[in-house]
Amino acid sequence: MNEHKLVWAMLPEGLEPYFDIYGFEKSEDVFRIILVEKNIIPKDLPTQYHGKKVINSVLNDLLIDDFPIQGKKGEILIRKRSWKFKGVEGMYSRDLKFCCKGTRISKGFAAFLKEFD
Repeated sequence: MNEHKLVWAMLPEGLEPYFDIYGFEKSEDVFRIILVEKNIIPKDLPTQYHGKKVINSVLNDLLIDDFPIQGKKGEILIRKRSWKFKGVEGMYSRDLKFCCKGTRISKGFAAFLKEFD
């Protein structure tokens, strides 16, 4: 099994088609996996974006707490992409739901913690 398959097996499902593994950071207290959203324009754009040219793309960081790894706090740093389209006000980004609502905790980790409540 290659390293990428192992990392994807540890991450929340549904991210792999949209993100590339950029790397990881390991410190005394934290193990962080870094993902960067692919610069692929979504096919299911709302109608106001149809036929419009992309003039800019930016990355915004979202840090999510996840399961501990080797006794260290587990984190996923998601560099989520937003696109600016010519003639349309504001930026557009995919609505990917990888956090439990109202938290910065992955859905799987939240479900796990809920069992102990």
